[in-house]
Amino acid sequence: EVIEASEAGAEIALVIGGLGLNARATREAIETLPPQVTLSFVPYSEGLQAWIDLAREHGHEVLLEAPMEPTDYPENDPGPYTLMAGANSADTVRKLEWLLSRATGYFGLTNYLGSRFMASDKAMAAFSGALKTRGLAFIDDGSAAGRGGGVPRASAARIIDEQLSGQAIDQQLLAIEAGALQHGQALGSGFAYPVTLSQVAKWAESVESRGYQLAPASALASRR
Repeated sequence: EVIEASEAGAEIALVIGGLGLNARATREAIETLPPQVTLSFVPYSEGLQAWIDLAREHGHEVLLEAPMEPTDYPENDPGPYTLMAGANSADTVRKLEWLLSRATGYFGLTNYLGSRFMASDKAMAAFSGALKTRGLAFIDDGSAAGRGGGVPRASAARIIDEQLSGQAIDQQLLAIEAGALQHGQALGSGFAYPVTLSQVAKWAESVESRGYQLAPASALASRR
């Protein structure tokens, strides 16, 4: 028999990131995406607090992006406060405190890059420990799937806009729907590219009529 999405109570969450650097894209994401879409902001953004306040006024839940060391560092350098895999715990916590002090109003962090950092048990233990004492969640783009840390956690099943075409993004959104049907919930991650914002806004208009429930990322986070 065919299970309808509404019978399954299938929940879909999306995190759209990279916000705060480009004013036009940031405003478009805040104003055109449904409030259930979670928005993540770059800590280096100018006027970060004002953007976060505006996002929350529009009903969005907010994440802050933690820049983490990728495997191709320093060719790919996420900035001066990048959390480094080989750093001692005190250094990781010090950088994290600077990042967290940039604004208030976020419920957790998400990764920006971080393929090397998230592969290190020691680095992740320092990171998770610091989040735990502050009551923050960690939602990642899929790179840290299966990693716990004793904080509320969710990992994206897929990144929706690795290929920047409307058709490719639609395919990824359909795959997320299929995942939600199978598992009861699914999380997708994307970046605030113009094509991503327009496809997600269009898709969101009809997703609930197909029986899915759009939910903020925190609704999918479980403590593990």
